[in-house]
Amino acid sequence: MKKLLLIVLLGWMALPVFSQSVSEATIQKRENRKGMVLKEWNTAVGSKMPFLDHVTTYDELGRKIEEIEYASYGQKSRVVSEYPPDSDVSAKVVREIEYNDRDKVVRIRKFEYNEDGSKARQLNYYPNGKLESVKVYEYVAR
Repeated sequence: MKKLLLIVLLGWMALPVFSQSVSEATIQKRENRKGMVLKEWNTAVGSKMPFLDHVTTYDELGRKIEEIEYASYGQKSRVVSEYPPDSDVSAKVVREIEYNDRDKVVRIRKFEYNEDGSKARQLNYYPNGKLESVKVYEYVAR
């Protein structure tokens, strides 16, 4: 019984180390993106005139907070990402608000995560707050 308890305790203690090694890569990526605005330009074949395709904005912690997609007529869509209040750099997005070309809300996505940090569910809501659909993530090892 003591051996089993020791094995469980050691496994439990090793879990945060594994989680930290995974999130360290995420933290490093976010460190490189602190306060960055990434602009993506595109050029059509046969044209020399580039046009703005996407703009992604990151906060002071390096987390993506807004992504705007453009079309020839202007803004095509915009997604704003929200994180838990007073969260640190390793926090995962808890809500996304999607806007259309007229900057009106078209969808709200809320995310739920498993204990290991992987996505468990995505709940999609209409702008009026009514649930539209639920996406469940299933992870199957091969």
